[in-house]
Amino acid sequence: MAVRIKSQWHDEDSTRTLEEIGGAIAYNAWKLALDKAVTLHGEHFVYENDGQRLAVIAEYLIFLAQVVDRLTSAMLEDDERRTLITALVLKMADHMDENAQSLLGDSDHRSAFIERFNLRSGEYAEFSITDDGPSYPFLRHLGYEIQQVMGDSQENRWVIDQVMDMDGPEVFKQMKRIVRNLFM
Repeated sequence: MAVRIKSQWHDEDSTRTLEEIGGAIAYNAWKLALDKAVTLHGEHFVYENDGQRLAVIAEYLIFLAQVVDRLTSAMLEDDERRTLITALVLKMADHMDENAQSLLGDSDHRSAFIERFNLRSGEYAEFSITDDGPSYPFLRHLGYEIQQVMGDSQENRWVIDQVMDMDGPEVFKQMKRIVRNLFM
């Protein structure tokens, strides 16, 4: 399914803050992550419940935040990048919380997402990205985490391959385009 991405500013002459750019990236990341969760279902992988589906979306969001961090490392100073990534992750947490509240009920879904992001950031720090995309270990880690969320039932045992071979590289390409366009 084609996802409509908004990666152009309406008023291109206006200067945007890093927080605004982070919010725009988070909005697009949510759309990409949701699309990939739907894609997995369309490829006959099975979700047991909405919590599992949201956990898959969270793993894609965390992966995409790592991608944005790597893509912006050469174009931003460290403090600027920290501002951008903080705004991005906080907005992702807001999206996660809003959707989880409506599907799973009252709980602190926002803090749970941020905690998961912080845990995964340490794990992803070991992996690299080039202009061509994430390294094999980078994609494997995303696939592994999604497989852990979905379980190793007969229907889901090959989800890691779908994520590594198809979905991960595709969301990387889309996010690379989004970041480039929003910073132009």
